[in-house]
Amino acid sequence: MDSLITRRDFFKAAACLAAQTVCPSMSHSSMNSRLAQPPNILFILVDDLGWADLGCYGADLHETPHIDRLAQQGMRFTQAYAAAPVCSPTRASIHTGKYPARLHMTTWYESSSAPPQDRVLIPPVALGNLPAEQVTIAEEMQAAGYLTAHIGKWHLGDAAHYPETQGFEVNIGGTFWGAPTSFFYPYRGKSRWGGEYRYVPHLEFGHAGEYLTDRLTDEALAIVTKAKAQSRPFFLNLCYHTVHTPIQGKPHLIEKYRSKVRPVMHHQNCGYAAMVHSLDENVGRIMDRLSQLGIAEQTVVIFYSDNGGYINKFDNVPVTSNFPLRSGKGSLYEGGVRVPLIFHWPGVIRAGGLCDEPVSSIDFYRTLLDISRPADHPSPSVQVDGLTLLPLLKNPSAGLLREALFWHFPHYYPTTTPVSSIRQANYKLLHYLEEDRLELYDLLSDPAEQYDLAGRMPDKAHGLKQRLDDWRREVKAQMPMRNNP
Repeated sequence: MDSLITRRDFFKAAACLAAQTVCPSMSHSSMNSRLAQPPNILFILVDDLGWADLGCYGADLHETPHIDRLAQQGMRFTQAYAAAPVCSPTRASIHTGKYPARLHMTTWYESSSAPPQDRVLIPPVALGNLPAEQVTIAEEMQAAGYLTAHIGKWHLGDAAHYPETQGFEVNIGGTFWGAPTSFFYPYRGKSRWGGEYRYVPHLEFGHAGEYLTDRLTDEALAIVTKAKAQSRPFFLNLCYHTVHTPIQGKPHLIEKYRSKVRPVMHHQNCGYAAMVHSLDENVGRIMDRLSQLGIAEQTVVIFYSDNGGYINKFDNVPVTSNFPLRSGKGSLYEGGVRVPLIFHWPGVIRAGGLCDEPVSSIDFYRTLLDISRPADHPSPSVQVDGLTLLPLLKNPSAGLLREALFWHFPHYYPTTTPVSSIRQANYKLLHYLEEDRLELYDLLSDPAEQYDLAGRMPDKAHGLKQRLDDWRREVKAQMPMRNNP
């Protein structure tokens, strides 16, 4: 840990030294010249958006023309994964490039310190705060001269671990809470989570009927415009609270989808469809502003979700469907961890690109470093688990030299009991910890995970189990304990 703290301090000192080396009167534009005009980076992270919730991924009710256009003009990944089936661990992996199990951040903040004591297994006490000694991607960007801004959901720790402490110059709305009380202004009040009073800070002076997704976009547009005026490259971490519960869409959009829904559709929730619609409109607003400012060609846009779609009920109505994938949020089946991912990078990514290579949220760290730093500027040697996706962005058939992807969720959720998983090539093994039970699937022929091959292919199953065991030991994964009342 001491070496990690020293490394973090080194990067902060390096950033200060770089600023002192430049003449105090030197403009941010001059700094850009030193960095060979690095591109702007807009990272759009949606909460709980399922793999099949967008038109370009096969949604049958939802309308997402702006996001579909983003995919048509960029590259769409068909096998992108979240490093965890719930939000906070995936977000931690994005900011650090490390597996949640290595960080010991395997569940969301509110659940981390008080695991249930009445189940077959007692889950471990996990970290709820992203450790200060971790060198985040925002700190790297800040050291490279970027304006770093976070807008929306944070959910990575208490006030001593808010975005301002992790490399972000600007934090609008980021707190330790995982969801708002309301999507309508003033975005505050007693919540359904035990009556706790919640609010979204820094969104004052709104008006009746103002919608949270719209307001967060307003704040993002202001940041982008400010960065343009200052001639600074920006790293904008735009984390929408939508489409997390509470399911609250604009009334006229709910009625629009109520008239459209049909019994044969997989998606049936009109309120959820309205939320997806507003999300899409706001992606369109952002892309329009980049064009108006003349910086669309210099901006990398990444669109992503933190875990699979929530298939449980809200107000007695199922929220979404991840069909044809199995299960949803909380589960390590494909519906819980496979998510939409779109990269848009004019001049580098060929329009209409489609990539079938399995990738993960642990890969964003190295990828963003490679995007933001000139080729002759070596990236800092921070230990990460992810790989750079740059070869795939230039050639979607390039492939990655990766042995396997891993997941570890030693917790309970309505869709799962404690479980770990490994994907190697087309084979995916799940290890359920309560019963010490293995399930094996061939995702090439069975992406819906309907046919368990563990009994028919015991050698393959136990070989993957051995590799999973080795990885859990390597990252010092926390394991649940047997409950002996």
